[in-house]
Amino acid sequence: MHNKNVRVHSQDVTAAAKAALIRRGVKIEDIAEIVHEMQNPYNPGLTLEHCIHSVERVLSKREVQHALLVGIELDELAEKKMLSEPLQTIVESDEGLFGVDETIAIGSVLTYGSIALTTYGHLDKKKVGIIEKLDTKSGNGINTFLDDLVGSIAASAASRIAHKMRDLEEEGETFADVPPVVLGPKTESDQDDDE
Repeated sequence: MHNKNVRVHSQDVTAAAKAALIRRGVKIEDIAEIVHEMQNPYNPGLTLEHCIHSVERVLSKREVQHALLVGIELDELAEKKMLSEPLQTIVESDEGLFGVDETIAIGSVLTYGSIALTTYGHLDKKKVGIIEKLDTKSGNGINTFLDDLVGSIAASAASRIAHKMRDLEEEGETFADVPPVVLGPKTESDQDDDE
């Protein structure tokens, strides 16, 4: 019998999600490069470091972490041929009509609003940056879930930057006026849930 009162500490979940990304060959900088490419034309003074901190903030969200852990686990099980049929073949081939990978990614991106959702759609279609390398159809292992999850993280981080830029504009500032750490994981003194 399972004890339903046992909880996994948030630090353990965060560490596991980041370790899963690294295990699959994805660095935070890879995702940040996509964010920078998407947001740099619209945000004077935006640096790659700002984008890295925004990605870190997205990765601190439990919904995102859970989506990563589930998706990466399914990709890895498919690589080991441990899924039952017909799911094994569907995941392995990244079948076009299989939308569960996008559904999980969209579920995690919804935390960051409509801008994140439309940005995710663009990234899913265009396969920008490391997303193209991860695309299962390119023949580089099975990343049926991971390519979509990386897109959702990038889209969420880009959305955070777009919203922050609006706040900066209202204050007569740009990203050149803001240290990158402002976009990073919260400290204990932060009050709001996220922006």
